[in-house]
This record gives sequence, structure tokens and C-alpha cells, in this order.
Amino acid sequence: MTISSVILGIFGLGLIFVAEEILNLIAASDDQMLLLVLQILGATYFGFAMLNWMTKHNLIGGIYSKPLVIGNLVHFLVGSFALIKIVMHLNSHIELMWGLTIIYVVLALCFGYVLMVNPVKIKKS
Repeated sequence: MTISSVILGIFGLGLIFVAEEILNLIAASDDQMLLLVLQILGATYFGFAMLNWMTKHNLIGGIYSKPLVIGNLVHFLVGSFALIKIVMHLNSHIELMWGLTIIYVVLALCFGYVLMVNPVKIKKS
């Protein structure tokens, strides 16, 4: 949960505060509507990061955290599929996109694993 919240927080803050620079980096037009969409996406990422951060000490995968696991799994799984599809046809920023794809695939696999196993609370001695 901590890794997920940190990654989503970085993406979210980046999209909130430097959305215009990100648009220039990917050589997109200076479209104000696209800038707004990126900033709203950043707010969504940051909100999800805060949700993950606030629940990092909960028993993840238990009955009360199952919706949190499902939300994260869907986000990272669908994001993985979209990134894999795009990265196969990309000509520029290929290293950055492969790195992002690997992060998304690993987190999708982790949340898939958490969804399938029965959580056990470990006693601290």
C-alpha cells in the first residue's frame, strides 16, 4: 500500500502542478481542455494515493479492505493493458513508457495476489 500510494502520489502531484510541462514534453498541443483533463486526472491519482496511505496499516485483503484492493487492482490492471498496447507501437519516450509499464504490471500482479490470498494478521512479539 505504501509503494502504491507513493507512486500514485508522485504521478498525481506531477499532473496537478506540472501538467503544462508534461504536455510540452509529449509534444502535444497547448490545448487548455487537455490541460484541465490532466490536472483532474492528477487529482484522482492524488486522492487514490491518500486513500492508500491512510489505509496502509489496515489488514489489506480482509473484508473491510476488499473494495480498496479491487479498486487498486482494476486501476493497475487496466492501466497495464493500456500501457502494453501503447508501448508496442511507440517511437518516442520508449524507456519512460517501459518503466511505467513495468511498474503498473508489478503492482497489478501484487494486488491480484492480495485479492486471491486469505489475509493473516501477524502477531508482533
